[in-house]
Amino acid sequence: MYGRCDDINNLNIDLLQQKSTDIIYARKLLNKYAKIPIRAFLADETVISAANYQLIVAIEAAQNICNHLAARVAKKAPTSYSDCYLILRDEGIISDELGSSLAKMAKFRNLLVHKYGNIDNAIVYNIISSGQLDYFNLFLEAVKKLVEE
Repeated sequence: MYGRCDDINNLNIDLLQQKSTDIIYARKLLNKYAKIPIRAFLADETVISAANYQLIVAIEAAQNICNHLAARVAKKAPTSYSDCYLILRDEGIISDELGSSLAKMAKFRNLLVHKYGNIDNAIVYNIISSGQLDYFNLFLEAVKKLVEE
């Protein structure tokens, strides 16, 4: 079940579209990197760097959307990156599984940004190649459904 946005004028549609486009483009590039065999991926610092950056872009864009919806729809301010998705989950805007998965992704973003040199690049490869990027699509579908209601 998804929440309802009774006042569509309360949402910044341009922001939602821009950040959605950022996610879609980052995901496109990440899917390209995911097709590289793991050994070649782990041996190529440029690809690793690019994958890390695009993962940050996708997570940040989703976070921007989440913060906007939390403020405008749920009327709540998240206390952390991961808390935002739990607010949307509690409001019925996204499912329990999606909320938990995106909250974990937000925590991983913090590692990427703040402990960049200490990241196990095999974990990044696993994220981009194991279907976890599908959570971004599910999130965008939930946002679209909310806006269209």
